[in-house]
Amino acid sequence: MKNRCFWVSESQLYIDYHDKEWGEPVYDDATLFEFLILETFQAGLSWITILNKRENFRKAFDHFNYEKIAMYSDEKYESLLQDAGIIRNKLKIKSAIRNAQLFLDVQQEFGSFSKFIWSYVAEKPIVNTFHKREEVPATTALSDKISKDLKKRGFKFVGSTVMYAYMQAVGMVNDHTTDCFKYSKK
Repeated sequence: MKNRCFWVSESQLYIDYHDKEWGEPVYDDATLFEFLILETFQAGLSWITILNKRENFRKAFDHFNYEKIAMYSDEKYESLLQDAGIIRNKLKIKSAIRNAQLFLDVQQEFGSFSKFIWSYVAEKPIVNTFHKREEVPATTALSDKISKDLKKRGFKFVGSTVMYAYMQAVGMVNDHTTDCFKYSKK
């Protein structure tokens, strides 16, 4: 049996997410946007809740097409509020639309969102050497900095804890614990 990070449950969804996605460097803007939206919806909830609703989110939000989301009408917003398959939080839905608009602004300014976000780690993942759950931080000075920058640009639901989880998810930091089969000192 493979040894995995402490947070992985018996859920096959969690196992697959851990084994195939979490901590893998993502440079594609579409995937970076998907994780940004999912992480913002996760604020205050468990990640397994989001994973269980991920396919519903994909359908409801046009497969996370940020150009389409940026143009959502009031009618589309209202239909999202009625969609039981997603998290029906008014502020989070509004922020997804606004964050899509701001995502486009960042792309225009930097050439891609990927160039912008990965510049914080010099385009290379930070590899940590955590042995136990207690060592893994919820925030860091870097997640504080990214959060502050995104908030200054108008992004919502991008607090430091959300941004650190985002950094972990998209592989900007490798926080697989040293006893996990996915851990590597790359």
